[in-house]
Amino acid sequence: MLELVAIDKTFDDQAGGHWVLADALDLRVAPGETVAVLGPSGSGKSTLLKMVAGLEPPDRGLIRFDGVDLANVVPEQRRFALMFQDFALFPHLDVRDNVAFGLVEQGLRRAQARAQADQLLAVFGLAGHARHAVWKLSGGEQQRVALARALITAPRLLLLDEPFSALDAELRASLREEFAQRIAATRITTVLVTHDEAEARAMARRGFRLLGGKLQPLW
Repeated sequence: MLELVAIDKTFDDQAGGHWVLADALDLRVAPGETVAVLGPSGSGKSTLLKMVAGLEPPDRGLIRFDGVDLANVVPEQRRFALMFQDFALFPHLDVRDNVAFGLVEQGLRRAQARAQADQLLAVFGLAGHARHAVWKLSGGEQQRVALARALITAPRLLLLDEPFSALDAELRASLREEFAQRIAATRITTVLVTHDEAEARAMARRGFRLLGGKLQPLW
């Protein structure tokens, strides 16, 4: 279970004022559950994910996973996967090696990592693209590669930052259904941040709006 307890986060702006991301913010996400956090641009959704991932510290409060306080746990030891809206694929690596990257970083032999990547690419319908350059793929194919790369290391938590915002409306609609099914099949705990309520409702069991530093339940 992911737990955010009484999280506070403020930023000083150039005028000397304070911008509040979180004001005693609480959130609990059960094992295997997908929760959506909605809000307009600048509301702090991405910063909230960065705090969970360990890339941005909260000013106050606790972030726990399975009862363990993460304050002193560095990002690479948290075993969380963060998937960005711009895919963040490595242009110098082919599709297979993009997917295998996390396993190689964990110390698995490259041949074994590539074999596992090939298996997952087949599941995602991308077996024929394994040796292709990622920049030659369509937007939807690149996003599937990004999700495969996120899932191959069997992360404890999946953090999705506006995962479909760079795609056209028709592709967004089809991919959100596909991703919801794939995430449900892995039973991975997931936090989705988005400005698109239809996307959030299609993918998440519970949804909240982040506004003025507070999480307001939507459903």
